[in-house]
Amino acid sequence: MSVFRVLDQFRVSGTARMTGTHRFSAIGVAAATGAATLALGLAPADAGQATPSSGGKPASAPVSLPAEQAAQAEELATGQGGLRAQFSGSYQQAQAEAREAAAEKERRAGEKAARAEEEAARAEEKAEREAAADRGSTRERAADRSHDRGGWGDGGNWGERDSKSLERAYEREQRDAASYPDNLDGWIREALAIMEREGIPGTYEGIHRNIMRESSGNPRAVNNWDVNARNGVPSKGLLQVIQPTFDAYHVEGTKYDLYDPVANIVAACNYAADRYGSMDNVDSAY
Repeated sequence: MSVFRVLDQFRVSGTARMTGTHRFSAIGVAAATGAATLALGLAPADAGQATPSSGGKPASAPVSLPAEQAAQAEELATGQGGLRAQFSGSYQQAQAEAREAAAEKERRAGEKAARAEEEAARAEEKAEREAAADRGSTRERAADRSHDRGGWGDGGNWGERDSKSLERAYEREQRDAASYPDNLDGWIREALAIMEREGIPGTYEGIHRNIMRESSGNPRAVNNWDVNARNGVPSKGLLQVIQPTFDAYHVEGTKYDLYDPVANIVAACNYAADRYGSMDNVDSAY
């Protein structure tokens, strides 16, 4: 049913008052079709005259809503427009807040990644500084030991040539570290490189001779019958070193493990150099 027929029914009813249901229906129809447009379309050009139609039939008199219903219809339409505007504004605000939250999350993730990268760089730099300091202290200890023992083969003169020899020994050790075979020959050669860097005397022949007498080349050998064993500190490893001696003569840069072949040789040669001048001078139990 069109809005015009609804309004005609209200007009025909005469002076009868509209009920609440009729008023609500009229307001709803007016709001749906646009109260302003309806009021303009139905407003009479001349309240006292009717305009004849082109077909010769008399036209129905134009009808207008009562003022109260028109006001209510306009108020309802205005309220609906306000709701639409409010909903649109809330949606846009929610979208803006979501974009802002995503940007903040991305910013925090970027800051966290930057901090992690900075901490990793600091840790790497610290490790490099410590390694450099350790290398420097190792060279200084080797220089002190060589100086105390009269230098290397030049009558005890300590000079630039010996310093360069130390540097070359360290570089050779670093270069050859990965090339030492995991056997008796490789263990002795690696130990000799460390001993050269540290200023500990000894030769391949002297080390090999004492290893074969003490352990027959077995890095896990343990003496459970001599006086040391009876005292609770059995001799162990390639050169049969007891734990207190290993603790006292262990050389930094080698594993702190009495059974480690290289650490065992270097500590034993360090001890022999202190007691006998060199492992080359040892020919029996020491």
